[in-house]
Amino acid sequence: MDSGSRIVAVDDVPVDTTYIFTLEETDSGEEKEAILLRDDDSIHGWLNYCQHYTHIKLDKGSGAEMRDGEIVCTNHAAYFEQSTGFCTFGPCEGAYLNEVDVSVKDGDVFLTDEDFEFVSQGPIEEDEIDLESKSNYKF
Repeated sequence: MDSGSRIVAVDDVPVDTTYIFTLEETDSGEEKEAILLRDDDSIHGWLNYCQHYTHIKLDKGSGAEMRDGEIVCTNHAAYFEQSTGFCTFGPCEGAYLNEVDVSVKDGDVFLTDEDFEFVSQGPIEEDEIDLESKSNYKF
């Protein structure tokens, strides 16, 4: 596992939702989830949690809800721009998602963020409890 590790083929990143993967923070060794989003010809990477309550995942394992180019936190209806991570609506309006640096080369997406190491495709396997709020919005 090193910086510049291949995550996935660009063609496997969906256009209308997110692609989830697991990485490890280099300083702490803590595993975290991240998501990829496809925006025209660009790929964007974000840590997989809402800025309102950071234990709430945006992608709970089957792709995050999307509306008009924005990621929707289904727990409290916060909206985040897919290309900037900026929260345009909701309880954390004005906040930004935490970016994960990625690059595209020869049709593949690579992790280029020196703060993380690639672990695996998909969510954290040892995740015992997906902490959620009881006030979920339905879409």
